Amino acid sequence: MELHLLPLLSVLAAAWVAGAVATRLGYPAILGELLIGIVAGPAALGLLQPDESLTVLAELGVLLMMLYIGLEIDLSDLRRASTPGLLAAAGGFIVPFVLGYLAVIAFGGEPIAGLFVGIAVGVTSLATKSRILVDLDLLDTRIAHVLMAGALLSDTATLLIFAGILGYVELGTVDAGGIGLVAVEAAIFFAFAAVAGWKVIPWMGTVIRRYAADAKSLHFLVVVAIGLVFAEAAELAGLHAILGAFIAGLVITDTTFSQRPMRHTETVLQDISIRLLAPIFFVTAGFEVSFDVFRTDLALLLTVMVVAFAGKILGTALFYLPSGRGWREGITVGAGMNGRGAVEIVVAGIGLEAGIITTEIFSILVFMAITTTATVPLFLTWGVEWLRRNGELEKGSSRRRGAIVIGAGPTGRLVAGLLPGPVTLLDGNQYRCRRAKRQGFRVINGDALDEEVLRLAGAADVRELVAVTPNAEVNVLAAQLARDLFGMPETKVLLPSSASPAMARIVKNLDAGRLFGNGTDIEAWDQHLVDERATTVTVSASDVNRRDGSTLVLAVVREGETILFVEGMELQEADEVVMLNKTGGGEVLPVPM
Repeated sequence: MELHLLPLLSVLAAAWVAGAVATRLGYPAILGELLIGIVAGPAALGLLQPDESLTVLAELGVLLMMLYIGLEIDLSDLRRASTPGLLAAAGGFIVPFVLGYLAVIAFGGEPIAGLFVGIAVGVTSLATKSRILVDLDLLDTRIAHVLMAGALLSDTATLLIFAGILGYVELGTVDAGGIGLVAVEAAIFFAFAAVAGWKVIPWMGTVIRRYAADAKSLHFLVVVAIGLVFAEAAELAGLHAILGAFIAGLVITDTTFSQRPMRHTETVLQDISIRLLAPIFFVTAGFEVSFDVFRTDLALLLTVMVVAFAGKILGTALFYLPSGRGWREGITVGAGMNGRGAVEIVVAGIGLEAGIITTEIFSILVFMAITTTATVPLFLTWGVEWLRRNGELEKGSSRRRGAIVIGAGPTGRLVAGLLPGPVTLLDGNQYRCRRAKRQGFRVINGDALDEEVLRLAGAADVRELVAVTPNAEVNVLAAQLARDLFGMPETKVLLPSSASPAMARIVKNLDAGRLFGNGTDIEAWDQHLVDERATTVTVSASDVNRRDGSTLVLAVVREGETILFVEGMELQEADEVVMLNKTGGGEVLPVPM
């Protein structure tokens, strides 16, 4: 096979432009990639054409993409999936799956094609979730957590059902002995995956952490090799390679390898798969679409679209009712789960390649995915506003709770006492740590820039990191480590007056809150507290006066919730403000804290 560079460059350029436009409009890049493949491919303009080398690269891209998706899904999240999430996933899959299957049968289609259509309309791909949930300020709401749990369960179930259908198709006929053999082969594969994930891969991780803990290239090669081994094992078991790659990602947990090189590995894998190779697959998938479906199967196309859209919302809402959270929330969750994307197109593409579905059915599934996914931003926004108007948009319960406060000086201890939930103080100074322990805090004595120290402090499980040391570099770098290595949802840092503009830019790029406003001299306030020349007071928002430098606003109590004060926070009339007040004069002298 000869690698033809011009078709490759053309497809990559088209994918990049179309993906960027789609992202700018608030949609996942995959929509743009599919559309450009349809419009610029053989179905319309004919500017892009199929090529054997593109097919090979596209298949590799899909394998690596499924490995990456598996790495991003935490098995513990699946085990902890809330009951509402389970109900939403079940209703959002079962109802459209059944309706999709019946629609194909009603139009005279084959049962196996009906099963594939059912899977495709049942899939939930929240490719748009990150941007939409951030834009709507929903990351810490209950519906966001339900959407996440529903998507994880739905995608995992889809791949397992898909594997079963492929095993059946391999037989060609209904034969008890053959079905039994397929089941045994599948069981052997899952047993292999379980043993490898339980014993072999953790052992490899231990060896690598001992002898090459910071070898980023080695970690990347090992992870990709594991993915390819699992993909080949799945093929040998009569399943599809994408299932093997996905399972490989699932069994590589957060604790298998060192956090820093694994974050690097995930970033590189994301760049190679989702940003480079997988777009080739989605553009070339558009090559297979035929506009003839609008002439020959328009009724089936419209039926599948209606079934996919209405079945997802109504099924989710119906199954969601036993959660006791209301039909409005069920409909809103269903609207959010209506997006389809990567997994559905991959499954449909494999079905087309295997001859299980026709080009017409494949085209219907692609147009359905594009249409329903395009509705998600509009209908989710409408649903959220509907819940807000009725007072039903509730904060969710996340498994991440509490905070790590870096800096156990007097002000740090004061800040820690204001935070809700379990709080851990982290400091390298033993004297400050002993003082904090005597006040009843959980304390870790160590370097805040050490990955293992952060892990010991519980960085993988807490929601917020607050850095209040006098050292701007330590504060910023600790926040960066917490975000990059442990996915910390919230970070707040103190930038003293001596902080450089570069530090301020990093804080902005991290989207971290800047504590107490600009130029806070935390050492001076620590000294005031040691000398008992500063006291905490709680006043109404209208009584706050920060112009004379004699006060330091620490936190705002709003609707019963205490929130640390950060730069740019606007005080509301009903707020209560917790702040430090100077109570006397005198020169500030350094003392042990």
